[in-house]
Amino acid sequence: MKKWVKRLAQGFLALLLIYGVGRFVVVYLGSFYTGERAPYLMMPAPNAMTLRWQTLQKGEGQIRYGRSLAKLDHLATEMSSAEEHELRLQGLKPGTRYYYRIENQVDGETAKTLYSGKAYWFMTSPKTGQAVSVRFAVLGDPGKAGKVQTQVREALMAWLAKNPRPDRNRAYLDLLLTTGDNAYRSGTNKQFQVDFFTPYASILKNVPVWPAYGNHDARRWAFFDIFSFPTKAESGGLASGTEHYYSFDYANAHFIMLDTTASSMAVGSKMLNWLQRDLAASKQKWIIAAFHHPPYSHGSHDSDNPHDSGGRMLDVRKNVLPILEAGGADLVLSGHSHMYERSWLMRCNYGDSSTLQANMIREKTLGRTPPYKKPGRDGFSGTVYTVIGSSSKHDQGRLDHPDMPVSLAESGSVVVDIANGLMSVRFITKRGRVADHFSILKTPATGQAMRCAPLN
Repeated sequence: MKKWVKRLAQGFLALLLIYGVGRFVVVYLGSFYTGERAPYLMMPAPNAMTLRWQTLQKGEGQIRYGRSLAKLDHLATEMSSAEEHELRLQGLKPGTRYYYRIENQVDGETAKTLYSGKAYWFMTSPKTGQAVSVRFAVLGDPGKAGKVQTQVREALMAWLAKNPRPDRNRAYLDLLLTTGDNAYRSGTNKQFQVDFFTPYASILKNVPVWPAYGNHDARRWAFFDIFSFPTKAESGGLASGTEHYYSFDYANAHFIMLDTTASSMAVGSKMLNWLQRDLAASKQKWIIAAFHHPPYSHGSHDSDNPHDSGGRMLDVRKNVLPILEAGGADLVLSGHSHMYERSWLMRCNYGDSSTLQANMIREKTLGRTPPYKKPGRDGFSGTVYTVIGSSSKHDQGRLDHPDMPVSLAESGSVVVDIANGLMSVRFITKRGRVADHFSILKTPATGQAMRCAPLN
């Protein structure tokens, strides 16, 4: 090899090494945050709740809690000193309101109160399978602080205040879900603080959050450090052994959180094998799945393009949807495309938009009056797919996917209400208008699972 070629190769390798080291340093440093972080709730269960928060000064965190604000008669204490704090309160009663006070003890000194008062409370989950009303909100790609995010949040809270649930002990929400991309642009720990924890602090201190893993979240290492997820079925469902995908139960609903960003979606992959087992094991009345990449979208991303997003939307449609539909999924929540899109009650379209056939649409109404009717947990009896990606910004797109009769270039959030056999879903715009409203009514199961016919 000529000397100049050898030197060129050595120089190229040196540049790659410098870039790799520099990139590692950027990712590493971006995964940490020094400062205070208000409390947020995770992994609810009928008998437990996890609380997390962060302090500027290292100390041993402790929580005083009880069923009355005047009588916080239980105490949980950390075993070591830290800045990032996490305590799981156990032995709680199902469907019960608890008040809490968070304290920090530094070097054996008297514990200092950080958060206390009537605004700091949470509700434990109802007993698994119990037919009580359930209300949860969905924020789509919520992690960009600014005017739009504020408008969407305030419109959501105003709608909830005007439409209370008197039967749930003044709990305005039971759960908060996201569809991923919780911190733009790179998912740094500081961006999570600025773009997620600070804007939603007033909700997170009362309502447990279940965030999906988005492609922007994956650009740093912060996501799985700052959130707690059930690997051992701590909140119900089937243990997955990983924080990347898992399930949980709430009343008579079963929720499945999948990782469409970093986990394999190949046929026979660990995640999809677990998904099949989880669906088979669940006896819950309602099945709801959430993940980042949508199977159908003509928004700011095009699900017909096999190269868009590295083909992950195609993988969802071809490999994930058949399992969800066969397992009786009722509602699928996704984001990534920064608008709102919603399908018919449908099944079996695992190709692009040109492959939609009339028999794939179970009911060709918009599902409000009358509601979509779905028999029990019968396989392939229909699923509604939503794209909710506009809770902090919205972009432009064709918005003409034939599977999605409702397609809106508007910012907003979604509220889902479950009342035993009826699920109602509303898209609330940043101006507080209910721009889409559909319902699914569970009817008696037929016992006849319908299979998908091969595409013509």
